[in-house]
Amino acid sequence: MANQNKDYTSSNIQVLTGLEPVRKRPGMYIGSTGPKGLHHLVYEVVDNSVDEALAGRCDTIVITLNEDGSATVEDNGSGIPVDIHKQTGKSTVETVLTILHAGGKFDESAYKVSGGLHGVGVSVVNALSTKLIAKVRREGKEFQQTFERGIPTSELTVIRENVEDTGTTITFFPDPEIFKETTVFNHEVLMRRFREMAFLNKGVRLDFIDNRKEEQINETFHYEGGIKSYVEFINRKKNPIHDKIIYVDQIEQGTSVEIAIQYTDSYQETVLTFANNINTEEGGTHMSGFRLALTKSINEYGRKYNFIKEKEDNLSGDDIREGISAVVSVKIPDPQFEGQTKAKLGNSETKSIVDRVLSASLENFLEENPKVGKVILEKALSARRAREAARKARDLTRKRSILDNMTLPGKLVDCQSNDNTETEIFIVEGDSAGGSAKSGRDSKFQAILPLRGKIMNVEKARLDKVLNSQEIRNMITAFGTGIDKEFDLSNLRYGKIIIMTDADVDGAHIRTLLLTFLFRHLPELIKGGHVYVAQPPLYGIKRGTKVLEYCYSDEELKNAMDRLGRDRNLRISRYKGLGEMNADELWETTMNPENRVLLKVNIEDMVEADDIFSMLMGQDVAPRREFIETNAVYAENIDI
Repeated sequence: MANQNKDYTSSNIQVLTGLEPVRKRPGMYIGSTGPKGLHHLVYEVVDNSVDEALAGRCDTIVITLNEDGSATVEDNGSGIPVDIHKQTGKSTVETVLTILHAGGKFDESAYKVSGGLHGVGVSVVNALSTKLIAKVRREGKEFQQTFERGIPTSELTVIRENVEDTGTTITFFPDPEIFKETTVFNHEVLMRRFREMAFLNKGVRLDFIDNRKEEQINETFHYEGGIKSYVEFINRKKNPIHDKIIYVDQIEQGTSVEIAIQYTDSYQETVLTFANNINTEEGGTHMSGFRLALTKSINEYGRKYNFIKEKEDNLSGDDIREGISAVVSVKIPDPQFEGQTKAKLGNSETKSIVDRVLSASLENFLEENPKVGKVILEKALSARRAREAARKARDLTRKRSILDNMTLPGKLVDCQSNDNTETEIFIVEGDSAGGSAKSGRDSKFQAILPLRGKIMNVEKARLDKVLNSQEIRNMITAFGTGIDKEFDLSNLRYGKIIIMTDADVDGAHIRTLLLTFLFRHLPELIKGGHVYVAQPPLYGIKRGTKVLEYCYSDEELKNAMDRLGRDRNLRISRYKGLGEMNADELWETTMNPENRVLLKVNIEDMVEADDIFSMLMGQDVAPRREFIETNAVYAENIDI
C-alpha cells in the first residue's frame, strides 16, 4: 500500500492564492456558471449597495445594462474607503476587490445588517470578469482603478476633482471563459429581482436601465409601503377577503421583524420569507415563529369569541393558512444560514422573537378589527370542514390501495422496469392518442396513462373536491408520491412525468390544467426536475407515403421547404392531434429519446408562477380578460 503513495509528495499540493480559487472553482462561489451564476454577479454588486442603504448611507441605486455587454451598478452611498489598508498595504478599494473575505460586513460598526454571509461578493465578481472598472466618489474626488480577471491593471488614481456627491460605481464584463453558456443578461430575470429588493427595503429607489436595444428601457422600483406593497402586488390578481393588510414592523433584541398578511378567497398558501434580503425558499426559524404565532393567535381569538366551540378541536395551521398571502422579512446582525445556498435560516433565537412580535401584534389587530377577525375565522373553519372531507377521501384511497395490494389505475399501461432513473410516464388525453402511444412506446421503460377529457381546474377547488376527481386520483396513484403534506419523493415510480397533448387550443388547455394541478399540489416534482412537456411536430413533409422531415414550427416548415425546393410531389401534413399519427410516427417524433424534443418544466420565480396560475385559472375574470386582450395579437396556430 505504501508504494502506491510514492509519487504523492508536497509538489502535488496546489496552493491557490488571491482570487485563483474563484476562477478554479467558480461554482463554489456563485452556484453555477450558467445563467443563474451570471445573474448572481449583478446581485452581488447590488447587494453591496443595498447594504449601504440598510446602514442609512444610500437611497438610490442605478443598474445599467450596457450595449457592450457589461453591467454597471452605481449608488449614492459613502463610497468604498480609498486610504491604505493597514493589513494589506494596498488601498482599501484594491483590498476589497482582490482579497476574499475582505469587507466591512465583518465589522458591526460599519454594517449592522448585511445580506452577504461570506464577504466574498465584489471580489468574486472581479475574479470572474474580463474587465472591471471601479469608481469611487469620496472626499471631494472621484477615484478609479481597473482590473482584468481580478488582477489590477492600474493604480487607484484621481480622475476628477471638486466632486460634491459620494458613492461607488462598478462596471464589469462577465468572462466568457467562465460563462461558456451565455454572457448575455436576461432583462426579465434581473427586473424581478430588483423589484423584490425594492419591496424588501422600503424607501430605497432602484432604477433599472437597459441600453441594449434601439429604444432604452427604463424602470423604477420604489415602494414606501415596503412589504405591504409586496403583498398588494402578490394579490393584485386575486380577491382579498379584507382590505386592511395586517402589518408588523418592529425591532427586538437587534432583530428587525417586518411582516405583512392579507387573506384571499383562494385555497392556496403563499408565504415568502426573507432574511437580510435573501429569499429563504426553504424557510427556517423565522418561518417557524411566524406559523407558531399565527396558529396560536387565531385559535385564541376564535375561542375567546366562540367561533371555535368548547368541545371542538383547535384549528390546524393548514386550516388557518388557507388563502393567506404573507411576506416575512427579518434583518439580523449575524445571520446563520444552513447550506451554501442560504435557502434556510438557522438562528434559533429568531423563532421566539418572531413569535413574540407577531403574537402581540395580531392580538391587537384582531381586537381592533373584529370584522377582519370574523372573515379569517370563517374561512379557516370552512377549510377545516373541507380538510376533514379530504382526509376521508384520502383514507378511502389509501385503504383501497392496501386492500388491492397497491392496484394501479385500470387505464394505466405500465412499463416493465421499476427503476425510476429510467422510467417515464406519458399523460395523454383520450383513448385515440392513448392507443397510438401504447402501440408506439418502448414497453421496457415507458408507461402510458390516458385521461378522459379535461381534468378539473384545481385552482377553483379545495382538496376534498380535488380528491373526488377519478382522473386526478389515477394520476396520484400512478405517480406513487402522495400529495401535499403526505408527499414523499422517495416513492416516485417514474423519473419523468411527460405531458403529451395535441398541438391545438384544446391541447394547450389540457396542458395548463395539468400544470396547475402539479404546481398547486405536487410542486416538489417540478422543483426536482421530473416534469416535462412533449413537443409533437406540427407538420410532416412527405413524398408519397414517405416522411422526409418533421417540423415543429411554421419557421421550421418554411426553412425545410426552401431547402427541399418546390417539388410538386411534396405534400405537407398538418398534425392536429396525436391520434392522427400512427404508432410509428408518434414514437419517431415524440417518444423516442433519440429524436424527441422535451421541454423541462421549472419554477424560476414562485411569485411570478403563482401570479400566472391565479390569473389564468382563478376566480377573477377581469385579469384574465386583460391578459387575453393584450396578448391575442401574438397567438399563432389557432385551430377553429
